[in-house]
Amino acid sequence: MNAPLSHSALLSRRTHLSSDEIYDRVKEMAARFEFRPNERINEIELSRSLSVSRTPLREVLNRLMVEGFLTREQNKGFIGRALDPKEILSLYEFRRGIETSTLALACDRATDDQIAELEQFTRESIDVKEDESATRLVALDEEFHLRIARLTANPEYERALLNINSRIHYIRWVDMQQRRSFTQAEHMAIVRALKRRALVDANDLLVRHITRRLDQIVDVVKAGYAEIYTRAVR
Repeated sequence: MNAPLSHSALLSRRTHLSSDEIYDRVKEMAARFEFRPNERINEIELSRSLSVSRTPLREVLNRLMVEGFLTREQNKGFIGRALDPKEILSLYEFRRGIETSTLALACDRATDDQIAELEQFTRESIDVKEDESATRLVALDEEFHLRIARLTANPEYERALLNINSRIHYIRWVDMQQRRSFTQAEHMAIVRALKRRALVDANDLLVRHITRRLDQIVDVVKAGYAEIYTRAVR
């Protein structure tokens, strides 16, 4: 029979993840709404499931709250963020502002070879079957827009876009269930306009591609809530 672990051994086992690794895991959970909207996060259970101590976990939860992935209420602690249509609309509007700026800089700064690489990536993405998982299709969609951001040679744009992507990732995943046949074709149209350095055309295509109306977002939010609570009882 194995001897029980000492307290120091238990502590070592519980803190084998770095703060960045804890952050990445909990952020992914929040982005996928594994913390259900408006429900308290049980820090004790979460620390046990991740095999980490509560001190670094609390630091991560505070960081994610500041970044908009969680909320906090007095006497309740950390709360799973709500699927709020107006907040999501604000994030889409912010994304539109960031991406139109990146497109303008990319049109001015990207080399022909860099745009050709983007075109090749987009062409390969089109070959992905429409019945591929929505997770895979969202990843391709996010990567396309990040590649445009990288063409600016300004890492701050990519950093800002990564944050926005994480905060609307779940909504985009739900939305992708209904937009599979449109996304990649719209990407190619943007690339072709960018290749011609036709910024006005590229910008118009991009705005139409990423803009969502409030009523559209409300519909996606309803589908999102249904998926979250259906998932919870499976």
